[in-house]
Amino acid sequence: MPHSASSAPAAAPFRHEGGVCHVAGDWSVLALAEPGEVERRRQALSRAANDGARWDLHAIGRLDTIGALLIWQAWGERLPERVRWSPGQQDVFNALAMNKGGTPAAAPRADPWAWPRAVGGAVFRAVDNGRALLIMLGQLVLDLAGMLWRPRLGPWREISAQVYRTGAQALGITALVGFLIGVVLSYLSAQQLQMIGADRFIVRLLGVSIVRELGPVLAAILVAGRSGSAITAQIGVMRVTQELDAMLVMGISHGQRLILPRVVALAVTMPLLVLWTDAMAILGGMLAAQVQLGVSAQWFLQSLPDAISLTNYWIGILKGVTFGILIALIACHFGLRIQPNTESLGRGTTTSVVTSITGVILLDALYAVIFSSVGI
Repeated sequence: MPHSASSAPAAAPFRHEGGVCHVAGDWSVLALAEPGEVERRRQALSRAANDGARWDLHAIGRLDTIGALLIWQAWGERLPERVRWSPGQQDVFNALAMNKGGTPAAAPRADPWAWPRAVGGAVFRAVDNGRALLIMLGQLVLDLAGMLWRPRLGPWREISAQVYRTGAQALGITALVGFLIGVVLSYLSAQQLQMIGADRFIVRLLGVSIVRELGPVLAAILVAGRSGSAITAQIGVMRVTQELDAMLVMGISHGQRLILPRVVALAVTMPLLVLWTDAMAILGGMLAAQVQLGVSAQWFLQSLPDAISLTNYWIGILKGVTFGILIALIACHFGLRIQPNTESLGRGTTTSVVTSITGVILLDALYAVIFSSVGI
């Protein structure tokens, strides 16, 4: 336990004054190893306990489990009613009481201002993260301009690797989830359309909902959970292994070699993944509509261009680009904020995924308001 100031000399581990037994000094196994020291202290503590004295442990300099057990036995293996101690000492004796089946000391009364402080702390953390993301975005613009000005020095190999990891390797999961979402959406819509005899509207319903909303959001959520977490964990491991510090010592910019390649890669792969997810979802919806409503695949494909305008495709692509940039920035931000320990790594990765998904949904809602206000 941490050292504390002691009002008693080191040679007097306790003193009994005015009905108060002041326990002080060193109560570790080293101090108790002196010949006869354990018995001498046990007798003195027993006399104080028999006199019904109050206890003050604030002056203890060192306390380990051996010393705490000696005091605990002098108390009759139960917590006294009147005792002054530090929170750390209270935890030690509470543990002894629980192991003996006793009742731990009453915890301090809850602070009524705890929740306003928690809310204020959360607001300040959100503002700090937003400020850091804004600074990162500005640095990203400068790094991108420098890469375009001198493309020969750009991190093209890292960009290519990130395109493969975030795009090509994500085709399988996005295709599967998109196909299943299309089947479910078509099946549920067909049940409602059959009730009003509007079977032919299944193409327009599926096309607009998937291409404009479900496709971009679904692909973004999958990428945030898959690629966003991988980016945060990768940068976090570099922090734990001190690779980030080594890069700074070597004069290598984090923005140019870590953030820029990942943002550019996700900005390229996200719209392609959105189109891929749209295609798989429409395919699943077409097969479900053929089974549920008897709609032929030929008629479905012929009606699709009339049901989905080119504007909806461009809206989906725009959402894909912005969602990819947002996910990459958030993932890199929380990756760089991870502390060099495993607990921070897990917490930062979880926070990154949750923040990315929340940001994607908020940005999609903002797009809906903007496009609705301009009549698109």
